[in-house]
Amino acid sequence: MNPAAQEPLDPRDRPARLTVGVVGAGRVGPALAAALRLAGHRPVAVSGVSDASVRRAATLLPDVPVVTPAEVLARAELVLLTVPDDALAALVQGLAETGAVRPGQLLLHTSGRYGTKVLDPALRAGALPLALHPAMTFTGTSVDVQRLAGCSFGVTAPEELRLAAEALVIEMGGEAEWIAEESRPLYHAALALGANHLVTLVAQSMELLRAAGVEAPDRMLGPLLGAALDNALRSGDAALTGPVARGDAGTVAAHVEVLREHAPAAVAGYLAMARTTADRALAHGMLKPEMAEDLLDVLADGDSLGDTRGGAGGGAR
Repeated sequence: MNPAAQEPLDPRDRPARLTVGVVGAGRVGPALAAALRLAGHRPVAVSGVSDASVRRAATLLPDVPVVTPAEVLARAELVLLTVPDDALAALVQGLAETGAVRPGQLLLHTSGRYGTKVLDPALRAGALPLALHPAMTFTGTSVDVQRLAGCSFGVTAPEELRLAAEALVIEMGGEAEWIAEESRPLYHAALALGANHLVTLVAQSMELLRAAGVEAPDRMLGPLLGAALDNALRSGDAALTGPVARGDAGTVAAHVEVLREHAPAAVAGYLAMARTTADRALAHGMLKPEMAEDLLDVLADGDSLGDTRGGAGGGAR
């Protein structure tokens, strides 16, 4: 290894092209490293434990050796820490305590939950901390690299590293959105609420449509959900439609009854989302208070009919 690579570097003096390492070959790390390779950087090492991780690394980062996390840090100037959120703090602490972190090394994690404070043990060892979270869902395949084009990254970085962070995001095809350290949990909760729960809702909706005899629920839902998403992004709550927003208590009661008979596991989620929708429709003047009374009674009755998993629910009352 070139001894010069061991010398601390001011980020402003760092060579334009970096050697890149990945600790944690899940769905995110190899895709980001592949995007950086397209920008001219050089992936040199990746760590992965499971067979799936090793296969993923071989597909997205061919000819890049799979080594231990410590060896990844020994070989790379820019290290991507792409492990689950709950494992990140212990990983950073362990790498710092064992002397794996080198002064001047760019250490970048992709957790949405954390800013740069979780990297403090590495910072004390001389590393340069960055938090770059791509607001994108990943499949672990080459399509992820293409999806990074235009993707927003939630970025937290020290003032002196903001230019470096923004440059890396741009090189991966993304756009930087600056998130304050203290706002990271709220930022991440918002994304999980929108994206992760959307998958659950769509999968559940497809199951119910199949049970209703629809042969191609994906084809039926595609245009509808695409239009709903587009309208919501453009107009927010003004895009609300359907029986809850209209105050059609009888229709909602029928929904709850048929779900309780054919898909009881879906009742709690339906009631919770219906109450939240009613709250927002009322707050924005779309649902009239006189129309809401019967609707809220139906939603309260739905909770009292035996399935308590929906919780107490604050509702709009």
